[in-house]
Amino acid sequence: METAVNNDHLLTQIERALDSMRPYLAADGGNVKVLEVTDDKVVRLELMGSCGSCPMSAMTFKGGLEEAILKAVPEITKVEAINITPAF
Repeated sequence: METAVNNDHLLTQIERALDSMRPYLAADGGNVKVLEVTDDKVVRLELMGSCGSCPMSAMTFKGGLEEAILKAVPEITKVEAINITPAF
């Protein structure tokens, strides 16, 4: 079972990784929010603002957000976004 201290440490690292991407998201009117980090170290994100409805959101998530988190926080096993807009 994870302790609150361990979860806080992971969340701090995740937020730091996302902070490196936030200026790019903000330039297009978007942002990202961490919804939860599960006990099995899965991060669930919500894309906000224009990122939530952008047809490029899947690419932004996969090539930017997911990659930044997994690189900065190797303990994380998976990153999921709850509201990616499918590309047509």
